[in-house]
Amino acid sequence: MLKDLVIKNRSCRGYDNSKGIKRETLLSFVDLARICPAKANHQALRYRLVTDAAEVSAVQRMTRWGMALPELHLPYPGQEAPAFIVLCLDTAVAKRPADYGVDVGIAAQTMALAAAEAGYACLMIESFDRKGISETLKLPEGQYPALCMAFGVSKETAVLEEIGKDGSTKYYRDAQGVHHVPKRRLEDVLL
Repeated sequence: MLKDLVIKNRSCRGYDNSKGIKRETLLSFVDLARICPAKANHQALRYRLVTDAAEVSAVQRMTRWGMALPELHLPYPGQEAPAFIVLCLDTAVAKRPADYGVDVGIAAQTMALAAAEAGYACLMIESFDRKGISETLKLPEGQYPALCMAFGVSKETAVLEEIGKDGSTKYYRDAQGVHHVPKRRLEDVLL
């Protein structure tokens, strides 16, 4: 069921490096994303798969994970992602990249749900060195890196819970390393 996939689809900041992810699997995620609805059907998104070990390592160094948990320095050594997909906006099509955020979100969520269905996890990363990634991956001119997505087999446990009395939405880790994600109740989000 779709609800089960949405619940299973948690941001993952620790991967089992003994288990990789095949390029063909990543291609299947992109194949789903490419047929999603797009602003005025412009189809401005382009995708750069990152599976080469040296490129994966370079991209990893240019991303920042778990910004709400800076004391943890995520990912932990040995739990880095085995692959990335960089979602780019073709500026020849998307004249103003900021206008295409919905397209990026739809494509990213589609790939995240596909990953969850296939037994993988992912992390959508907006905090990264765009210039460095463009140069390292030798992205063609006019390709604006809008989002990085890490993919692999999760090594984490994440649980959803109702927001506490303090009202905080900040995610946290307990002493056992379980990742807790507070969510608002249905009645709290209705106007």
